[in-house]
Amino acid sequence: MTYLLVKWLHVLSSTLLFGTGIGSAFLMFVANRRKDLAGMVFAARHVVIADWCFTAPSVIFQLISGALMMRLGGLHITDRWIAWGLTLYFFAGLCWIPVVWMQIRMRDMAKACLREGHPLPARYWVFERWWCLLGALAFPAVMVIFWLMVVKPE
Repeated sequence: MTYLLVKWLHVLSSTLLFGTGIGSAFLMFVANRRKDLAGMVFAARHVVIADWCFTAPSVIFQLISGALMMRLGGLHITDRWIAWGLTLYFFAGLCWIPVVWMQIRMRDMAKACLREGHPLPARYWVFERWWCLLGALAFPAVMVIFWLMVVKPE
């Protein structure tokens, strides 16, 4: 029963992580395409909040619950699907960490420009390109992790 509870929480957390990530990315991506500064400030502000409230706790919980399920289920880190899942998890995390940093900077730049009536600096758009690229790398990694969790190929 403990294993099934941890598994359910793990699946719930992964769903929250993925849903928040894709929803936040969509919100900020669309706001940036529209180039409406007030909308960009709104999107960036709420994406940063969502990362702290939902994404970061889910990322941490995924690692803890995954390790607990391995222990309870008699699985090993050397099982290929687990090793690949962890590799992709850390890869996605390495993409996400600079994205969070950039989102905070983008939020601050947009907020200052809106307040002062200035256009966005070129640096904002450099961050936005990197933000898109890193997201485009992390998204397929997370999709493969989902597949590995369900299929568990050997």
